[in-house]
Amino acid sequence: MSDWDAVTVLRKKAPKSSAMKTESAVNQARRQGVAVDTQQKYGAGTNKQHVTTKNTAKLDRETEELRHDKIPLDVGKLIMQGRQGKGLSQKDLATKICEKQQVVTDYEAGRGIPNNLILGKMERVLGIKLRGKERGQPIAPPGKK
Repeated sequence: MSDWDAVTVLRKKAPKSSAMKTESAVNQARRQGVAVDTQQKYGAGTNKQHVTTKNTAKLDRETEELRHDKIPLDVGKLIMQGRQGKGLSQKDLATKICEKQQVVTDYEAGRGIPNNLILGKMERVLGIKLRGKERGQPIAPPGKK
């Protein structure tokens, strides 16, 4: 069989799914009577990476029934007393627990939102319990109970 006898058939490729999403492709499909399902995605066409959800907005309004928990004032006082007992400033404590000074300030003033990881770090540095029933008690060194 020679090259002259071979037949080459050229066809258009089927449109990609991304091409089917364009407005002109949707309109063409409507003209042909094809069922078209369109839906608007939430937040589509906006350039927002972090969109606040409805629950976050409710919490920010801080109504009676829906409110952020705050650090109790007695825990804030324990942090302050433990820090002063060790001779640390707020900045020193913040540096030792790898947090910002503002976090320590908020916790001592009772404005901070409780985070068990941060409280655990503070307990280890200060050597006193800040959570549970035994608040204010010294932490026993590992191995001694």
